[in-house]
Amino acid sequence: MSHKVIQVSDLGKQYRLGQVGTSSIGDDLKRWLYKVRGKEDPFLKIGEENDRTKKGSSEYVWALKDISFSVEQGDVLGIVGKNGAGKSTLLKILSRTTSPTTGEYKIKGRVASLLEVGTGFHPDLTGRENVFLNGAILGMTKAEIKKNFDEILDFSGVERYIDTPVKRYSSGMYVRLAFAVAAHLKPEILIVDEVLSVGDQEFQDKCLGKMRSVSESGRTVLFVSHNLLAVKQLCTKGIYLKNGKLLKTGTTKDIVEEYLNDGKHLKSDGTIPNDFYREISTGEAFFRKITLTDLNDNSLSRFAFNQPFKVKLILETIKQIKDVVINVNITTSLGEPILFSVDSKNSKYLTRTFDEGKHEIDIAFDLKLLPNNYKLTIGLYYFEDGVTIDWLENIYQFKIDKISYNTNEDYPWDTVHGYIEPETNWSYKKI
Repeated sequence: MSHKVIQVSDLGKQYRLGQVGTSSIGDDLKRWLYKVRGKEDPFLKIGEENDRTKKGSSEYVWALKDISFSVEQGDVLGIVGKNGAGKSTLLKILSRTTSPTTGEYKIKGRVASLLEVGTGFHPDLTGRENVFLNGAILGMTKAEIKKNFDEILDFSGVERYIDTPVKRYSSGMYVRLAFAVAAHLKPEILIVDEVLSVGDQEFQDKCLGKMRSVSESGRTVLFVSHNLLAVKQLCTKGIYLKNGKLLKTGTTKDIVEEYLNDGKHLKSDGTIPNDFYREISTGEAFFRKITLTDLNDNSLSRFAFNQPFKVKLILETIKQIKDVVINVNITTSLGEPILFSVDSKNSKYLTRTFDEGKHEIDIAFDLKLLPNNYKLTIGLYYFEDGVTIDWLENIYQFKIDKISYNTNEDYPWDTVHGYIEPETNWSYKKI
């Protein structure tokens, strides 16, 4: 029977901008006087939301505000959000490396954390000495550490340098040994931040496999990563943080979808709002509308397997632009590229000139996309220097159903086989 091993209630963390600590001596004294009088901390009222894209009026910001959730034993919890959302701050609080300003949390079990390169290692000690030091910090006996030492060494792949001071390690070697220690010294709760991106692909795959085996043994993992595919493959549950606030909790699939779709909501007819956030834009032209239709121009967001469709775009140019190319990318629901399409002939890009005003572009696709959820990314850029004029990533979501377009029967296989069924020619002969 599962039980809660982490309980977070109304957690908040406030920082003062430009300061090493959270406040000055004067602020601390003021806080103490209010506390003695039984009054609320005066600085809790003036803190602002941690939105890094806006200039605020207060020097106090909430890195986290009113965070509440629970984690059960054996859960693998994925924590997603943009840079500055509060993910690392949350993990630091749960790892007890910093304390919350408001609220409380309860943890049952021994915690091993891998928050950033070098955390928990003494630079002047050798790799071997740091393994024993970390094990002692986790409350393990010398005999227990010795029992797991060979396995740690083999997993880390740094055997040749195990008796070298870790200050001479590369960042990749540092992370290899640190993760091996954290994962193999049998913590009840393993907390891993984005540090795995430092390692090479082989080591990342090993780490994901190890975290999966840790969870299958009944232990709990908290995992922060911008690699959404890894989050979806590894995690059983998820939470989505934005500007220090908890926006959503739920299944990993729902959380990843919410994160990818946040701020990318079109109007019902496919019109792109004027205040739509554009990560890349020169201001010379803007995509104003995107719709998907069948070949009879009926607007649809779901298609049958093997059904041709059209992408219809409305482009508004503020001035004349020359020698430009429009691209349409189809990706998975996680944003993994599947195909890249541009206007071309005989493998040569065809550049276009658009006068000032609005233009309609139709792109017909005759693909055998396998049943699944997909997204469209559209871009406009100068052909010669590659400068992007407008770029809208994962702007439109659509679905291919398991209904055959020609026979009206269910598509016979599941979606795990891939994303495209290409036209191929097969030949057979007896030899």
